[in-house]
Amino acid sequence: MKASEFLRLRLKKLTYSAMFLAIALLLPQVFHQFGDLGRVLLPMHLPVLLCGFVCGWPWGLAVGLVSPIISSALFGMPPLFPVGVAMIFELAAYGALTGLLIKFLPKKIPYIYINLILSMIAGRLVSGAALFIIAGLGNTEFSFSAFWSGTIVVAIPGIVIQILLIPPLVVALRRAGLKPDN
Repeated sequence: MKASEFLRLRLKKLTYSAMFLAIALLLPQVFHQFGDLGRVLLPMHLPVLLCGFVCGWPWGLAVGLVSPIISSALFGMPPLFPVGVAMIFELAAYGALTGLLIKFLPKKIPYIYINLILSMIAGRLVSGAALFIIAGLGNTEFSFSAFWSGTIVVAIPGIVIQILLIPPLVVALRRAGLKPDN
């Protein structure tokens, strides 16, 4: 790859990542206008997952890592401790894993779903581990039922939305030629 092509690709990924970061910051603000919808529909997760698919693992990791921090600093949501810290790890895992798996799995549509589901499971496990460690540091209990109800049950609508929206968006970006090569 020529240096100019390498720089063009890096600039394209940087631009897309900035767009996904902006969406990750603004979309939750829209949903939080309607009460607890942000917690249920997980709007910050969508652009982070897409960033991993579109830009690759380093960019997805970075957007996932900084989105909750910047959102907390600008808008006070999520509260940085303990929810924001767990989200930092969860979203970083989402962005990194979707970007890694898209590189290694076949480029067929069913594998986009497999990638997404594996990344979502791993991200939630990372979030649970972070919450478990945070609870231990604060000498508070964190049970499996608390993890299950807070991370899985409440989020079922958001999980369904992710499974319904993200793969078709990835396919549409590919077909439109807007996806940089990973």
